[in-house]
Amino acid sequence: MTTLWRLTALGPFALLRAARERLDAHDELPALSVCVFEDGVDGEGRLDALFDGPADPETFLALAELEAEVLEISFGPMPEEDWVALSLAGLPPVEAGRFVVHGAHVPAKDLPASALPILIEAGPAFGTGHHGTTRGCLVAVDRLQRGGFSARRVLDLGCGTGALAIGAALIWPDAEIFASDIDPVAVDETVVNAERNGVAHRIEAFTADGFDHDALAGPFDLILANILAGPLQDLARALAARLSLGGVAILSGLLPEQEASVRAAYEGEGLSFSASEDHDGWVVLRFRAATLLMAHDGVQV
Repeated sequence: MTTLWRLTALGPFALLRAARERLDAHDELPALSVCVFEDGVDGEGRLDALFDGPADPETFLALAELEAEVLEISFGPMPEEDWVALSLAGLPPVEAGRFVVHGAHVPAKDLPASALPILIEAGPAFGTGHHGTTRGCLVAVDRLQRGGFSARRVLDLGCGTGALAIGAALIWPDAEIFASDIDPVAVDETVVNAERNGVAHRIEAFTADGFDHDALAGPFDLILANILAGPLQDLARALAARLSLGGVAILSGLLPEQEASVRAAYEGEGLSFSASEDHDGWVVLRFRAATLLMAHDGVQV
């Protein structure tokens, strides 16, 4: 059995989160995994990086642009354990409105009777529900449906595990659901997870770069885009053009300091800003397309 080595860095949560984002920007992650956790005390956090051997911690810290002298750093081998079992035990169910995202180690029968369970196993794609962006989008979907919104066609753009598409399929049983991602691995995960949740026949999943796919011509009543601030801004015009009249866009994957620029991009395309919520330091935005058009003679249609 391979001995895993772990690097732990303690310091300001915002600093560690920014370091994780810099590492994500590299083509190859210089570790088996890198996770950042908020300790909830005075803005402090913890970064954990796992390696399959005694890697050079200084090289890793330099790549992450973390200064070792201002952080508490530890690095060493981990004891032989069943890490798969331990990691699963550390992933409790996540409540997001009526949705509860859970792994197979927590059977649906053990969840509240009122819950809408979404079974997602930890895997290579993003979206287990433990990240604030996924949870925040699910909360927004739940709130939208509770408020009387009815979606006939839904797009989960940048679907990751497919959690948002699955949630939409559960809450709007008659809707057509589309899920796309630039990463074919994520699309495969979405297909598997849709089967696990009994909604595979309801979700059409495919690989696409942005809206570059015939099935993404629209219109859609609801577009869910949990990606990053840069791509959200780049896709503003194309996304707005694919919303039906009165359609809703729920966007996430951005930090508070990025909200103004993303909001300006979508308002600039004619969408009305509806709401902004913070979930664990990540922002979820909601926009709505116009509900009425004005005819040339001034009659509303």
